[in-house]
Amino acid sequence: MLALALLRDPLYRNYWLALFISQLGTWMQAAAQGWLVLELTGSAERLGLVMVCQFLPSLVLSLPAGVLADRHSRRNLLLLTQGGMALLAGLMAVLILTDLIRYEYVLLFAFVYGAFNAIDLPVRQSFTVELAGRERYPGAIALNSFGFNVSRVAGPAVAGLLIAGFGLGWAYVLNALSFVIMLVLLLRTASRAVEPVHGSAVQQALEGLRYVWQEPLVRQVVLMVGLASLFGMNFQTLVPAYSRLVLGLDAEGYGFLMSAVGVGAIGAALLQAFTAQARPVRTLLGSGILALSLALLFLPLPPWGVAMVLAICGFGMITTLVNANTTVQLLVPDRLRGRVMSVYSMVLLGVAPVGGYLTGSLMDQLGGRTASLVLSLLLVLSALWLSRRPWPRTVEERPRSVGGQR
Repeated sequence: MLALALLRDPLYRNYWLALFISQLGTWMQAAAQGWLVLELTGSAERLGLVMVCQFLPSLVLSLPAGVLADRHSRRNLLLLTQGGMALLAGLMAVLILTDLIRYEYVLLFAFVYGAFNAIDLPVRQSFTVELAGRERYPGAIALNSFGFNVSRVAGPAVAGLLIAGFGLGWAYVLNALSFVIMLVLLLRTASRAVEPVHGSAVQQALEGLRYVWQEPLVRQVVLMVGLASLFGMNFQTLVPAYSRLVLGLDAEGYGFLMSAVGVGAIGAALLQAFTAQARPVRTLLGSGILALSLALLFLPLPPWGVAMVLAICGFGMITTLVNANTTVQLLVPDRLRGRVMSVYSMVLLGVAPVGGYLTGSLMDQLGGRTASLVLSLLLVLSALWLSRRPWPRTVEERPRSVGGQR
């Protein structure tokens, strides 16, 4: 297994462990943020607006981040983004613990934190390939997905206990501290030379966009990811609103439901780790699983039943994302990697503001159950629309791009 081979590599193993700890803190903060907004406002729509602020920077900054990733040291860029997110989390912790927090501050924090994250994601994905090597990347994406989703399970569960026992601020404190190991590792990692890139930044960004549009399979995958993100992956809005406004759960119950999403996601990540091969068709199948499981939330289920449905949602979501990400990374030329992954990140995160606000608005206007059904139907229609073209089982079976490029 490529994933196990990577764990035997000391440099990549240390990077993976540092990334896992950082992601654990991030998920704790994400769970705390959702609960904080509901405590301050009691509105799912207001929570959706926070998600708009958090993901809106991706629409503006993802493409420039891709250009930066292809022109400058990815290690140095990660020091900037990871350090910036650590400082922001620490500042929010101080505001919450001193009872100075206001809803407007949460909006501002979400926007600035989202800006750092919009730059961080395409750079980190390119840095991962740099460390793992192109031939080992399928194992790296499976391993990273496994760590990401273990943190998705543990983070909200720990956050729920922290919120109930000590207050919201401590989730932000621990997130700020979780970046320290990654920052130390990056400082100890040598910065690698970047292949010279010619042309203006605008020309380079457009080259990445053209590649995505002209490579048929990449175009299909990116469109499916965007539509799934728009209608089906807004769990940071859907889960806190559903748990509090529909089920009437406390913070621990909310953390349990957020963790349930991660349990299903871990199952999908483990399946991918054992196959360690990109299956483009699973991008479409995973979106179908996600859509059908969202429809089940229309039923008057008890909390344990909702948890089971959310676990299936998590399985569908990660099946979609892991196969989409691996497919794109295996197809893209090294010289375009940062820019193409920035387009992928822009679509994945850039539509999230609309999706988050749409989810919150539907839940306020229609109720949580009906809103879930509407979102499910929209995602089903999206998958049916994209299924008009063939989805290959493997990357090698893909249709050729315009002009016969590979």
